[in-house]
Amino acid sequence: MSERSKFKIQRALGLELPGLGKPGALEKRNYPPGQHGQARKSKPTEFALQLREKQKLLFHYGLREEQLRRFVRDARRRSTTNWAETLVSLLERRLDNIVFRLGFARSMAAARQLVSHGHVLVNGRPVSIGSVVLRLGDAVGLTEYAAGAMTEAARSAPRLSLPSYLQFPEPSVNYQGVMISLPGSEHIPFEFNIRQVAEYYAKRGV
Repeated sequence: MSERSKFKIQRALGLELPGLGKPGALEKRNYPPGQHGQARKSKPTEFALQLREKQKLLFHYGLREEQLRRFVRDARRRSTTNWAETLVSLLERRLDNIVFRLGFARSMAAARQLVSHGHVLVNGRPVSIGSVVLRLGDAVGLTEYAAGAMTEAARSAPRLSLPSYLQFPEPSVNYQGVMISLPGSEHIPFEFNIRQVAEYYAKRGV
C-alpha cells in the first residue's frame, strides 16, 4: 500500500489508524479525499456507519475481508454470548499485532514482515506466521540480530504506548514481552463502535 493511499484511507474514515504507521493524515486535511471532500454530506445511513467500523478493523490490522470473516466465525464458535468482544481479543492477540504493540515495529505491515522473515520468537522459538493467535502467558521477543539496529528506531519511538495486557518483566537481550492478561475492546487504539461491527456481520449471516 502506498503512503498516499494510507493518508486517503484515514481521511475517508475521519481518524488515524495506528496500524497504518502514517501519523498526521488529518493535520492539514481533516475531510474526506476527492473534489467534494469538503462539501456537507447528508447523515450517513446505519449501513454506512456499520461498514465504516468494519473498515477500521480491516485497515488497522491489515486484513482482507475473508480473513476478518474467518475471525468472526471463530469468535462465534468460541462465544455464544458476546462474540464481538471475543473477536476483538482474537485480533489483538495475533502475533503481528503483539509485535506492533510491543513497539518492535512502527506499523502492522512492518511487524508482519519481521515475523515472516523469522525475526520473532514466541516462547524462545521462531514463528513466521503473523496470524497465529497467542495465549495468556506467551512470551514474544526478537532474535539477537533483529534486536539490534534493525528495530532500534521503532523501539526508541514506539507508535503506541504499551497496553496493560502486555509487560516487559525484566531487561533482556531480545526485549521479550509477555501477555499477562487477555485484551478486550478497551485496548483498541482508536475510536471504535464494536456493536456496529457485530450488527454488520449478524445481518449477513457470517
